Amino acid sequence: MKTKIDYSIYLVTDRDLMSTETLEEAIEQAILGGCTLVQLREKDCSSLDFYITAVRVKEITDKYNVPLIINDRLDIALAVDAAGVHVGQSDMPATIVRKIIGEDKIIGVSTGSLEQALKAQEDGADYIGVGAMYATGTKKDANPTSMEELKKIRENISIPIVVIGGINKDRVRDFENMGIDGLAIVSAIIAQRDITEATKELKNIFISYREA
Repeated sequence: MKTKIDYSIYLVTDRDLMSTETLEEAIEQAILGGCTLVQLREKDCSSLDFYITAVRVKEITDKYNVPLIINDRLDIALAVDAAGVHVGQSDMPATIVRKIIGEDKIIGVSTGSLEQALKAQEDGADYIGVGAMYATGTKKDANPTSMEELKKIRENISIPIVVIGGINKDRVRDFENMGIDGLAIVSAIIAQRDITEATKELKNIFISYREA
């Protein structure tokens, strides 16, 4: 049975940007700072390396009872019994993912428009990632999604929305009154010298305006 997920600070990993020696260390520091969800994203490694990394990371997320989402790789998500999987527009459709992964796992879908968001919801996604909201070095081919489009998506979508793409502590308040459920963050957490403090600061800003 799926439990209620806190999407507020959603860490997306990138080993090329991390300031720590290991990915596990970076993730643990982020969790200690208040990270509520972790997506393991590995673009340039073998299936075996991805699996081994996922097993190690899941030991950390399980220790703190934080859900682990696997990016793209349904097989890895199933192999390590992750909380769910996140797919993009060019990946396997969410309807097929659901048939394979079952009803108790979380499915997230990357979207950049109202049309894509409506399709993701219709296909059974549990949440959507909207963006990239700003130009970002982690996804050079992404076309930024406007605030107007985000507003339209929020008005027409009932499932949780997480924004992603170039979000840092100076941009968090751009989403005030937008009704979003969380911030998906890469470099503003994982590349920082003090990951725990950076996470804490982002969470405090987000929570302060969400609860205002």
